[in-house]
Amino acid sequence: MTASLLAAAYIGAGVLFIMSLKGLSHPETARRGNLFGAIGMLVAVLAVAIQVGLATSPLAIGVMLLASLIGAIVAMRVSMTAMPQLVAILHSFVGAAAVLVGISNDLHPANALIGAEQSIHNIETIVGVFIGALTFTGSVIAWGKLQGVIHGKPLLLPGRHLLNLALILACVWLGVIFMSGGAQSLPTLLAVTAVSGAIGIHLVMAIGGADMPVVVSMLNSYSGWAASAAGFMLSNDLLIITGALVGSSGAILSYIMCKAMNRSFLSVILGGFGAEEGAAPVGGTAMEGEMVATSAEEVVELLLDAQSVIIVPGYGMAVAQAQHPVREIVDFLRTRHTQVRFAIHPVAGRLPGHMNVLLAEANLPYDIVLEMDEISEDFEKTDVVLVIGANDIVNPSALDDPSSPIAGMPVLPAWEAESCIVFKRGRGAGYAGVENPLFFKPRTRMLYGDAKSSVEAILKLLADGRGQPRSR
Repeated sequence: MTASLLAAAYIGAGVLFIMSLKGLSHPETARRGNLFGAIGMLVAVLAVAIQVGLATSPLAIGVMLLASLIGAIVAMRVSMTAMPQLVAILHSFVGAAAVLVGISNDLHPANALIGAEQSIHNIETIVGVFIGALTFTGSVIAWGKLQGVIHGKPLLLPGRHLLNLALILACVWLGVIFMSGGAQSLPTLLAVTAVSGAIGIHLVMAIGGADMPVVVSMLNSYSGWAASAAGFMLSNDLLIITGALVGSSGAILSYIMCKAMNRSFLSVILGGFGAEEGAAPVGGTAMEGEMVATSAEEVVELLLDAQSVIIVPGYGMAVAQAQHPVREIVDFLRTRHTQVRFAIHPVAGRLPGHMNVLLAEANLPYDIVLEMDEISEDFEKTDVVLVIGANDIVNPSALDDPSSPIAGMPVLPAWEAESCIVFKRGRGAGYAGVENPLFFKPRTRMLYGDAKSSVEAILKLLADGRGQPRSR
Protein backbone atom coordinates (compact mmCIF):
# COMPACT_ATOMS: atom_id res chain seq x y z
CA MET A 1 0.00 0.00 0.00
CA THR A 2 1.42 3.38 -0.99
CA ALA A 3 1.98 6.08 1.62
CA SER A 4 -0.83 8.22 0.17
CA LEU A 5 -3.38 5.38 0.28
CA LEU A 6 -2.33 4.48 3.81
CA ALA A 7 -2.74 8.10 4.93
CA ALA A 8 -6.17 8.24 3.27
CA ALA A 9 -7.21 5.03 5.04
CA TYR A 10 -6.05 6.39 8.38
CA ILE A 11 -7.88 9.68 7.86
CA GLY A 12 -11.04 7.87 6.77
CA ALA A 13 -10.93 5.55 9.77
CA GLY A 14 -10.36 8.49 12.10
CA VAL A 15 -13.34 10.37 10.67
CA LEU A 16 -15.51 7.27 11.02
CA PHE A 17 -14.48 6.94 14.68
CA ILE A 18 -15.43 10.56 15.33
CA MET A 19 -18.79 10.02 13.59
CA SER A 20 -19.24 6.90 15.71
CA LEU A 21 -18.81 8.84 18.95
CA LYS A 22 -21.19 11.49 17.66
CA GLY A 23 -23.79 8.84 16.81
CA LEU A 24 -23.49 7.14 20.18
CA SER A 25 -24.44 10.38 21.93
CA HIS A 26 -28.17 9.77 21.30
CA PRO A 27 -30.32 6.60 21.24
CA GLU A 28 -31.83 7.48 17.85
CA THR A 29 -28.43 7.53 16.17
CA ALA A 30 -26.67 4.89 18.31
CA ARG A 31 -27.10 2.08 15.75
CA ARG A 32 -25.60 4.23 13.02
CA GLY A 33 -22.78 5.23 15.37
CA ASN A 34 -21.99 1.57 16.03
CA LEU A 35 -21.96 0.89 12.30
CA PHE A 36 -19.56 3.78 11.66
CA GLY A 37 -17.26 2.48 14.40
CA ALA A 38 -17.28 -1.06 12.99
CA ILE A 39 -16.52 0.15 9.45
CA GLY A 40 -13.76 2.43 10.74
CA MET A 41 -12.15 -0.43 12.66
CA LEU A 42 -12.36 -2.70 9.61
CA VAL A 43 -10.63 -0.06 7.47
CA ALA A 44 -7.96 0.46 10.13
CA VAL A 45 -7.23 -3.25 10.59
CA LEU A 46 -7.03 -3.89 6.84
CA ALA A 47 -4.76 -0.89 6.28
CA VAL A 48 -2.34 -1.94 9.01
CA ALA A 49 -2.42 -5.58 7.89
CA ILE A 50 -1.50 -4.60 4.34
CA GLN A 51 1.11 -2.08 5.50
CA VAL A 52 3.08 -4.60 7.57
CA GLY A 53 2.50 -7.54 5.24
CA LEU A 54 0.16 -9.50 7.49
CA ALA A 55 -2.21 -10.01 4.58
CA THR A 56 0.26 -12.50 3.10
CA SER A 57 0.59 -14.44 6.36
CA PRO A 58 -1.86 -17.35 6.62
CA LEU A 59 -1.31 -17.56 10.38
CA ALA A 60 -2.13 -13.88 10.92
CA ILE A 61 -5.21 -14.11 8.70
CA GLY A 62 -6.40 -17.20 10.55
CA VAL A 63 -5.95 -15.54 13.95
CA MET A 64 -7.84 -12.41 12.83
CA LEU A 65 -10.73 -14.45 11.42
CA LEU A 66 -10.93 -16.59 14.56
CA ALA A 67 -10.90 -13.52 16.81
CA SER A 68 -13.62 -11.89 14.69
CA LEU A 69 -15.76 -15.01 14.91
CA ILE A 70 -15.36 -15.20 18.69
CA GLY A 71 -16.24 -11.51 19.06
CA ALA A 72 -19.35 -11.88 16.89
CA ILE A 73 -20.58 -14.92 18.82
CA VAL A 74 -20.02 -13.27 22.20
CA ALA A 75 -21.74 -10.06 21.11
CA MET A 76 -24.79 -11.94 19.81
CA ARG A 77 -25.13 -14.14 22.87
CA VAL A 78 -24.57 -11.58 25.62
CA SER A 79 -27.69 -10.35 27.42
CA MET A 80 -28.31 -6.70 28.28
CA THR A 81 -27.79 -7.43 31.97
CA ALA A 82 -24.33 -8.82 31.20
CA MET A 83 -23.30 -5.88 29.02
CA PRO A 84 -21.40 -4.08 31.82
CA GLN A 85 -19.35 -7.22 32.45
CA LEU A 86 -18.60 -7.56 28.74
CA VAL A 87 -17.47 -3.95 28.47
CA ALA A 88 -15.23 -4.35 31.53
CA ILE A 89 -13.53 -7.48 30.24
CA LEU A 90 -12.99 -5.92 26.80
CA HIS A 91 -11.22 -3.03 28.50
CA SER A 92 -8.87 -5.55 30.07
CA PHE A 93 -7.88 -6.80 26.59
CA VAL A 94 -6.78 -3.30 25.59
CA GLY A 95 -4.69 -2.97 28.74
CA ALA A 96 -3.06 -6.37 28.18
CA ALA A 97 -2.29 -5.43 24.57
CA ALA A 98 -0.53 -2.25 25.69
CA VAL A 99 1.61 -4.22 28.14
CA LEU A 100 2.53 -6.81 25.51
CA VAL A 101 3.40 -4.12 22.98
CA GLY A 102 5.70 -2.45 25.52
CA ILE A 103 7.48 -5.68 26.39
CA SER A 104 7.77 -6.66 22.72
CA ASN A 105 9.20 -3.27 21.86
CA ASP A 106 11.80 -3.66 24.57
CA LEU A 107 12.76 -7.15 23.39
CA HIS A 108 12.82 -6.31 19.69
CA PRO A 109 13.24 -2.56 19.11
CA ALA A 110 12.13 -1.61 15.61
CA ASN A 111 14.73 1.11 15.13
CA ALA A 112 18.08 1.94 16.68
CA LEU A 113 17.38 5.14 18.59
CA ILE A 114 19.91 7.35 20.33
CA GLY A 115 19.89 10.35 22.61
CA ALA A 116 16.62 12.20 23.12
CA GLU A 117 14.71 9.90 20.76
CA GLN A 118 15.61 6.87 22.87
CA SER A 119 14.60 8.71 26.06
CA ILE A 120 11.23 9.67 24.59
CA HIS A 121 10.67 6.12 23.42
CA ASN A 122 11.50 4.78 26.89
CA ILE A 123 8.99 7.19 28.44
CA GLU A 124 6.33 6.01 25.97
CA THR A 125 7.09 2.41 26.87
CA ILE A 126 7.04 2.81 30.64
CA VAL A 127 3.87 4.93 30.60
CA GLY A 128 2.12 2.52 28.23
CA VAL A 129 3.03 -0.51 30.36
CA PHE A 130 1.97 1.29 33.57
CA ILE A 131 -1.45 2.34 32.24
CA GLY A 132 -1.95 -0.97 30.45
CA ALA A 133 -1.27 -3.16 33.48
CA LEU A 134 -3.45 -0.98 35.73
CA THR A 135 -6.26 -1.11 33.17
CA PHE A 136 -5.95 -4.87 32.77
CA THR A 137 -6.14 -5.83 36.43
CA GLY A 138 -8.67 -3.13 37.32
CA SER A 139 -10.96 -4.24 34.51
CA VAL A 140 -10.72 -7.89 35.54
CA ILE A 141 -11.70 -6.96 39.11
CA ALA A 142 -14.57 -4.80 37.81
CA TRP A 143 -15.76 -7.73 35.70
CA GLY A 144 -15.61 -9.98 38.75
CA LYS A 145 -17.67 -7.58 40.85
CA LEU A 146 -20.28 -7.07 38.15
CA GLN A 147 -20.45 -10.79 37.44
CA GLY A 148 -20.80 -11.61 41.13
CA VAL A 149 -17.58 -13.65 41.22
CA ILE A 150 -16.11 -11.04 43.61
CA HIS A 151 -18.18 -9.49 46.42
CA GLY A 152 -19.40 -5.96 45.67
CA LYS A 153 -18.46 -4.78 49.16
CA PRO A 154 -15.41 -2.47 49.06
CA LEU A 155 -12.13 -3.77 50.45
CA LEU A 156 -10.90 -0.98 52.70
CA LEU A 157 -7.40 -1.82 53.91
CA PRO A 158 -5.86 0.24 56.75
CA GLY A 159 -3.70 2.99 55.29
CA ARG A 160 -4.86 2.20 51.77
CA HIS A 161 -4.10 5.70 50.49
CA LEU A 162 -0.52 5.47 51.73
CA LEU A 163 -0.28 2.04 50.12
CA ASN A 164 -1.42 3.45 46.77
CA LEU A 165 1.08 6.30 47.09
CA ALA A 166 3.89 3.88 47.91
CA LEU A 167 3.07 1.71 44.90
CA ILE A 168 2.97 4.73 42.57
CA LEU A 169 6.32 5.98 43.89
CA ALA A 170 7.73 2.48 43.35
CA CYS A 171 6.63 2.67 39.70
CA VAL A 172 8.27 6.08 39.35
CA TRP A 173 11.49 4.71 40.81
CA LEU A 174 11.40 1.71 38.48
CA GLY A 175 10.70 4.08 35.60
CA VAL A 176 13.85 6.05 36.41
CA ILE A 177 15.84 2.80 36.42
CA PHE A 178 14.31 1.81 33.08
CA MET A 179 15.18 5.20 31.60
CA SER A 180 18.83 4.64 32.45
CA GLY A 181 18.86 1.61 30.12
CA GLY A 182 21.16 -1.34 30.52
CA ALA A 183 20.73 -5.08 30.51
CA GLN A 184 18.12 -4.99 33.29
CA SER A 185 15.48 -3.18 31.22
CA LEU A 186 13.20 -6.22 30.80
CA PRO A 187 13.13 -7.21 34.51
CA THR A 188 12.45 -3.58 35.36
CA LEU A 189 9.59 -3.44 32.87
CA LEU A 190 8.12 -6.64 34.28
CA ALA A 191 8.40 -5.19 37.78
CA VAL A 192 6.46 -2.08 36.67
CA THR A 193 3.83 -4.39 35.19
CA ALA A 194 3.46 -6.25 38.50
CA VAL A 195 3.33 -3.13 40.69
CA SER A 196 0.93 -1.19 38.45
CA GLY A 197 -1.21 -4.31 38.19
CA ALA A 198 -1.37 -4.40 41.99
CA ILE A 199 -2.47 -0.75 41.96
CA GLY A 200 -5.31 -1.61 39.58
CA ILE A 201 -6.47 -4.48 41.79
CA HIS A 202 -6.35 -2.40 44.97
CA LEU A 203 -8.07 0.64 43.47
CA VAL A 204 -11.07 -1.24 42.10
CA MET A 205 -11.37 -3.61 45.07
CA ALA A 206 -11.81 -0.51 47.26
CA ILE A 207 -14.75 0.72 45.17
CA GLY A 208 -18.24 -0.42 46.14
CA GLY A 209 -21.38 -1.15 44.17
CA ALA A 210 -22.77 2.39 44.02
CA ASP A 211 -19.79 3.64 42.05
CA MET A 212 -19.48 0.77 39.56
CA PRO A 213 -21.02 2.75 36.65
CA VAL A 214 -18.33 5.40 37.13
CA VAL A 215 -15.65 2.69 37.39
CA VAL A 216 -16.71 1.19 34.04
CA SER A 217 -16.54 4.64 32.46
CA MET A 218 -13.18 5.34 34.10
CA LEU A 219 -11.71 2.07 32.84
CA ASN A 220 -13.00 2.94 29.39
CA SER A 221 -10.92 6.10 29.57
CA TYR A 222 -7.88 4.19 30.83
CA SER A 223 -8.15 1.71 27.99
CA GLY A 224 -8.15 4.58 25.51
CA TRP A 225 -4.98 6.08 26.96
CA ALA A 226 -3.38 2.62 27.00
CA ALA A 227 -4.20 2.24 23.31
CA SER A 228 -2.81 5.69 22.60
CA ALA A 229 0.40 4.82 24.45
CA ALA A 230 0.68 1.67 22.35
CA GLY A 231 0.31 3.87 19.28
CA PHE A 232 3.25 5.98 20.39
CA MET A 233 5.34 2.86 20.99
CA LEU A 234 4.50 1.54 17.51
CA SER A 235 4.68 4.98 15.83
CA ASN A 236 1.14 4.41 14.56
CA ASP A 237 -0.75 7.68 14.12
CA LEU A 238 -4.18 6.06 13.82
CA LEU A 239 -3.80 4.16 17.09
CA ILE A 240 -2.69 7.35 18.82
CA ILE A 241 -5.73 9.25 17.52
CA THR A 242 -8.18 6.46 18.24
CA GLY A 243 -6.85 5.95 21.76
CA ALA A 244 -7.01 9.67 22.46
CA LEU A 245 -10.65 9.78 21.27
CA VAL A 246 -11.62 6.90 23.55
CA GLY A 247 -9.57 8.20 26.46
CA SER A 248 -10.91 11.75 26.32
CA SER A 249 -14.53 10.73 25.73
CA GLY A 250 -14.31 8.25 28.61
CA ALA A 251 -12.87 10.93 30.87
CA ILE A 252 -15.66 13.35 29.94
CA LEU A 253 -18.28 10.66 30.56
CA SER A 254 -16.70 9.87 33.95
CA TYR A 255 -16.91 13.56 34.84
CA ILE A 256 -20.58 13.67 33.83
CA MET A 257 -21.32 10.57 35.91
CA CYS A 258 -19.50 11.99 38.93
CA LYS A 259 -21.39 15.26 38.58
CA ALA A 260 -24.67 13.32 38.48
CA MET A 261 -23.67 11.73 41.80
CA ASN A 262 -22.38 15.03 43.23
CA ARG A 263 -19.01 13.42 43.83
CA SER A 264 -15.52 14.25 42.65
CA PHE A 265 -13.63 11.83 40.43
CA LEU A 266 -10.93 11.55 43.09
CA SER A 267 -13.47 10.65 45.79
CA VAL A 268 -14.80 7.84 43.61
CA ILE A 269 -11.33 6.42 43.07
CA LEU A 270 -10.25 6.77 46.68
CA GLY A 271 -13.54 6.82 48.58
CA GLY A 272 -14.52 3.17 48.59
CA PHE A 273 -18.24 3.94 48.84
CA GLY A 274 -20.88 1.24 48.52
CA ALA A 275 -21.61 -2.22 49.81
CA GLU A 276 -22.67 -5.64 48.66
CA GLU A 277 -26.18 -5.70 47.22
CA GLY A 278 -28.78 -6.74 49.75
CA ALA A 279 -26.36 -6.31 52.65
CA ALA A 280 -27.29 -4.66 55.91
CA PRO A 281 -27.93 -0.93 55.42
CA VAL A 282 -24.99 1.35 56.05
CA GLY A 283 -25.00 4.87 57.47
CA GLY A 284 -27.86 7.33 57.49
CA THR A 285 -30.71 7.94 59.93
CA ALA A 286 -32.71 5.02 61.34
CA MET A 287 -35.98 4.43 59.49
CA GLU A 288 -39.33 5.12 61.12
CA GLY A 289 -42.69 3.68 60.10
CA GLU A 290 -43.35 0.61 58.01
CA MET A 291 -43.43 -0.50 54.40
CA VAL A 292 -47.00 -0.91 53.14
CA ALA A 293 -47.51 -3.68 50.60
CA THR A 294 -49.93 -3.42 47.69
CA SER A 295 -51.31 -5.75 45.02
CA ALA A 296 -51.41 -5.81 41.23
CA GLU A 297 -55.17 -5.09 41.37
CA GLU A 298 -54.63 -1.91 43.37
CA VAL A 299 -51.86 -0.77 41.03
CA VAL A 300 -54.17 -1.31 38.04
CA GLU A 301 -56.83 0.86 39.66
CA LEU A 302 -54.31 3.64 40.16
CA LEU A 303 -53.09 3.40 36.56
CA LEU A 304 -56.60 3.46 35.09
CA ASP A 305 -57.45 6.50 37.15
CA ALA A 306 -54.22 8.36 36.34
CA GLN A 307 -53.79 11.10 33.78
CA SER A 308 -50.00 11.16 34.05
CA VAL A 309 -47.55 8.34 34.84
CA ILE A 310 -43.76 8.38 35.23
CA ILE A 311 -41.77 5.15 35.14
CA VAL A 312 -38.35 5.07 36.82
CA PRO A 313 -36.37 2.03 35.57
CA GLY A 314 -33.38 0.53 37.36
CA TYR A 315 -31.06 -2.42 37.16
CA GLY A 316 -33.73 -4.66 38.71
CA MET A 317 -35.84 -4.20 35.60
CA ALA A 318 -32.88 -5.23 33.46
CA VAL A 319 -32.25 -8.34 35.55
CA ALA A 320 -35.91 -9.37 35.36
CA GLN A 321 -36.09 -8.59 31.61
CA ALA A 322 -39.31 -6.69 32.31
CA GLN A 323 -38.86 -4.03 29.63
CA HIS A 324 -41.06 -5.76 27.04
CA PRO A 325 -44.21 -6.15 29.21
CA VAL A 326 -43.56 -2.62 30.50
CA ARG A 327 -43.74 -1.41 26.88
CA GLU A 328 -47.09 -3.18 26.49
CA ILE A 329 -48.42 -1.41 29.57
CA VAL A 330 -47.19 1.88 28.16
CA ASP A 331 -48.94 1.16 24.84
CA PHE A 332 -52.18 0.33 26.67
CA LEU A 333 -52.12 3.49 28.77
CA ARG A 334 -51.28 5.71 25.80
CA THR A 335 -54.32 4.38 23.92
CA ARG A 336 -56.31 5.76 26.86
CA HIS A 337 -54.57 9.13 26.33
CA THR A 338 -52.63 8.78 29.58
CA GLN A 339 -49.35 10.67 29.56
CA VAL A 340 -46.58 8.13 30.18
CA ARG A 341 -42.90 9.00 30.37
CA PHE A 342 -39.68 7.43 31.59
CA ALA A 343 -37.25 9.19 33.94
CA ILE A 344 -33.62 8.16 33.43
CA HIS A 345 -31.02 8.87 36.09
CA PRO A 346 -27.45 9.16 34.72
CA VAL A 347 -26.20 6.34 36.96
CA ALA A 348 -29.19 4.02 36.66
CA GLY A 349 -28.02 0.49 35.96
CA ARG A 350 -24.38 -0.54 36.01
CA LEU A 351 -23.23 1.02 32.76
CA PRO A 352 -23.57 4.55 31.36
CA GLY A 353 -26.69 4.64 29.18
CA HIS A 354 -27.72 1.15 30.32
CA MET A 355 -31.39 2.04 30.78
CA ASN A 356 -31.61 3.91 27.47
CA VAL A 357 -30.34 0.86 25.59
CA LEU A 358 -32.66 -1.42 27.54
CA LEU A 359 -35.72 0.66 26.64
CA ALA A 360 -34.61 0.98 23.02
CA GLU A 361 -34.41 -2.82 22.93
CA ALA A 362 -38.13 -2.87 23.78
CA ASN A 363 -38.84 -0.36 20.93
CA LEU A 364 -40.13 2.36 23.25
CA PRO A 365 -40.43 5.80 21.63
CA TYR A 366 -37.38 7.95 22.27
CA ASP A 367 -39.45 11.07 22.87
CA ILE A 368 -40.96 9.70 26.10
CA VAL A 369 -37.56 8.71 27.56
CA LEU A 370 -36.30 11.78 29.42
CA GLU A 371 -33.15 12.52 31.38
CA MET A 372 -33.24 13.53 35.03
CA ASP A 373 -32.84 17.26 34.39
CA GLU A 374 -35.71 17.23 31.90
CA ILE A 375 -38.33 15.58 34.12
CA SER A 376 -37.44 16.10 37.79
CA GLU A 377 -39.76 19.11 38.17
CA ASP A 378 -42.74 17.14 36.82
CA PHE A 379 -42.96 14.55 39.60
CA GLU A 380 -45.07 16.73 41.87
CA LYS A 381 -47.63 17.08 39.05
CA THR A 382 -47.75 13.34 38.37
CA ASP A 383 -50.50 10.97 39.50
CA VAL A 384 -48.54 7.71 39.62
CA VAL A 385 -44.84 6.91 39.65
CA LEU A 386 -43.73 3.33 39.03
CA VAL A 387 -40.24 2.63 40.39
CA ILE A 388 -39.20 -0.64 38.74
CA GLY A 389 -36.02 -2.17 40.10
CA ALA A 390 -34.48 1.16 41.13
CA ASN A 391 -33.36 2.10 44.62
CA ASP A 392 -30.53 4.54 45.27
CA ILE A 393 -31.53 6.94 42.46
CA VAL A 394 -34.90 7.62 44.21
CA ASN A 395 -33.54 7.80 47.76
CA PRO A 396 -34.67 11.04 49.50
CA SER A 397 -31.95 10.71 52.16
CA ALA A 398 -29.55 12.01 49.51
CA LEU A 399 -31.28 15.38 49.87
CA ASP A 400 -32.37 15.61 53.49
CA ASP A 401 -29.98 13.42 55.52
CA PRO A 402 -26.43 14.81 55.77
CA SER A 403 -25.30 11.62 57.52
CA SER A 404 -26.33 9.41 54.59
CA PRO A 405 -23.47 7.92 52.52
CA ILE A 406 -25.17 9.28 49.39
CA ALA A 407 -25.81 12.77 50.81
CA GLY A 408 -25.72 15.40 48.07
CA MET A 409 -26.35 13.00 45.20
CA PRO A 410 -29.07 14.33 42.85
CA VAL A 411 -32.01 11.90 42.81
CA LEU A 412 -35.40 11.57 41.13
CA PRO A 413 -38.11 12.87 43.55
CA ALA A 414 -40.54 9.95 43.20
CA TRP A 415 -42.05 10.74 46.61
CA GLU A 416 -43.55 14.00 45.30
CA ALA A 417 -46.12 12.20 43.13
CA GLU A 418 -49.67 11.53 44.31
CA SER A 419 -48.87 7.80 44.45
CA CYS A 420 -45.58 5.93 44.22
CA ILE A 421 -45.42 2.20 43.53
CA VAL A 422 -42.07 0.50 44.16
CA PHE A 423 -41.48 -2.87 42.45
CA LYS A 424 -39.01 -4.75 44.64
CA ARG A 425 -37.93 -8.35 45.15
CA GLY A 426 -37.70 -8.07 48.94
CA ARG A 427 -36.99 -5.80 51.87
CA GLY A 428 -33.19 -5.72 51.56
CA ALA A 429 -31.08 -2.65 50.82
CA GLY A 430 -30.12 -1.75 47.26
CA TYR A 431 -26.84 -2.14 45.39
CA ALA A 432 -25.16 0.58 47.44
CA GLY A 433 -26.31 -1.01 50.71
CA VAL A 434 -28.11 2.19 51.83
CA GLU A 435 -31.57 2.15 53.42
CA ASN A 436 -34.24 4.06 51.47
CA PRO A 437 -36.78 6.26 53.33
CA LEU A 438 -38.93 6.37 50.17
CA PHE A 439 -40.25 2.92 51.04
CA PHE A 440 -41.67 4.28 54.31
CA LYS A 441 -43.36 7.39 52.87
CA PRO A 442 -47.18 7.61 53.31
CA ARG A 443 -47.76 7.82 49.54
CA THR A 444 -45.54 4.83 48.76
CA ARG A 445 -46.74 1.28 48.30
CA MET A 446 -44.50 -1.75 47.83
CA LEU A 447 -45.26 -4.39 45.17
CA TYR A 448 -43.04 -7.31 46.14
CA GLY A 449 -41.86 -9.99 43.76
CA ASP A 450 -39.96 -10.44 40.52
CA ALA A 451 -40.38 -7.29 38.43
CA LYS A 452 -41.32 -9.14 35.26
CA SER A 453 -43.93 -11.30 37.03
CA SER A 454 -45.44 -8.23 38.70
CA VAL A 455 -45.56 -6.26 35.46
CA GLU A 456 -47.08 -9.19 33.58
CA ALA A 457 -49.76 -9.56 36.28
CA ILE A 458 -50.66 -5.89 35.87
CA LEU A 459 -50.68 -6.24 32.09
CA LYS A 460 -53.02 -9.24 32.27
CA LEU A 461 -55.46 -7.37 34.52
CA LEU A 462 -55.43 -4.39 32.15
CA ALA A 463 -56.01 -6.65 29.14
CA ASP A 464 -58.86 -8.48 30.91
CA GLY A 465 -60.50 -5.21 31.84
CA ARG A 466 -60.70 -6.21 35.48
CA GLY A 467 -59.30 -3.00 36.85
CA GLN A 468 -61.84 -0.21 37.11
CA PRO A 469 -60.97 3.50 37.40
CA ARG A 470 -61.93 5.17 40.61
CA SER A 471 -64.32 8.13 40.55
CA ARG A 472 -62.62 11.42 41.24
